[in-house]
Amino acid sequence: MKYTKLGRSDLTVSRICLGCMGFGDAQSGQHSWTLDETNSRAIIRRSLELGVNFFDTAIAYQGGTSEQYLGRALQDFARRDQVVVATKFLPRTNEGIAAGISGQEHIRRMLEKSLQNLGMDYVDLYIYHMWDYQTPLYDILDGLNRAVQAGKVRYIGISNCFAWQLCKANALADKEGFARFVSVQGHYNLIFREEEREMAPYCREENIAMTPYSALAGGRLSKHPGETSRRLREDSYARFKYDAAQDQDAPILDRVAELAERRGVSMTEIALAWLLTKVTAPVVGATKLSQIEGAAKATDLELTAQECAYLEELYTPHPLVGVMAQNTAATAQKEHVWSAADSRRNH
Repeated sequence: MKYTKLGRSDLTVSRICLGCMGFGDAQSGQHSWTLDETNSRAIIRRSLELGVNFFDTAIAYQGGTSEQYLGRALQDFARRDQVVVATKFLPRTNEGIAAGISGQEHIRRMLEKSLQNLGMDYVDLYIYHMWDYQTPLYDILDGLNRAVQAGKVRYIGISNCFAWQLCKANALADKEGFARFVSVQGHYNLIFREEEREMAPYCREENIAMTPYSALAGGRLSKHPGETSRRLREDSYARFKYDAAQDQDAPILDRVAELAERRGVSMTEIALAWLLTKVTAPVVGATKLSQIEGAAKATDLELTAQECAYLEELYTPHPLVGVMAQNTAATAQKEHVWSAADSRRNH
């Protein structure tokens, strides 16, 4: 395993981050393919044996049971100061807003619940899971800064945002003396490269760590044509994100398979080795021991510039999907409201 610093922070993280969305009580969440605690613990333990020290979960995953499984496993298999734990909080709900719960109080409550689930006194990285268009940015940053000042969070990260939003947030943090976002977790892999337009150049300039999710495109980048799995069949959200572009993605998948055969490695290793040339630490989900073992091997595989170019050259632009498509709609709605307000003021 190889290690690196997480952006401007002093956190040393493995180049592979174990994504824990596949762990948790399926009855408590939206995914039927999640693992029970016994099998989740086996993968977490194997990850530690392979040198993985970076783990990503969220309060939203299976009603918090993903956090619970991860926390109990790490208590049994690792020293707290030897692992880097990231979890995420959700935006305020309409009910919370109606009840007058401020952004600061919302973050405090969410963090306390996550710490309880994890059985920990602090988290190393607390991630703003998705942009909250109903809460002032100042309140979000103030709430996160209070958590840092209280010693319950070491650093903060953000997920599912546009580059301009991250830039705006860190500019406000600098102005107010708040903690800055040191990492961003976006949607980025060999068949979805829209982050390369603005987010990746901005992160390079500002030394912000990129820790993308869906690193293997919901398993598509690890399967030869015709291969399937329970995850591919039952993950409706991944199908929503990728099925519409499967014809334009197929030639790229063919090249991954071809290069894997030529190098005598798995498709997983090729896809992740490529991504590791672009980002700090991809978040790789695993529901089998072989999956985390393959991901760990990718850190030792070095692709040539020619091989990377061969994998990249067939890519064509993709429309934004999932949370980022929702962000586009939300931004457009806010711009419409602002334009209407400006028009009224001008008249």
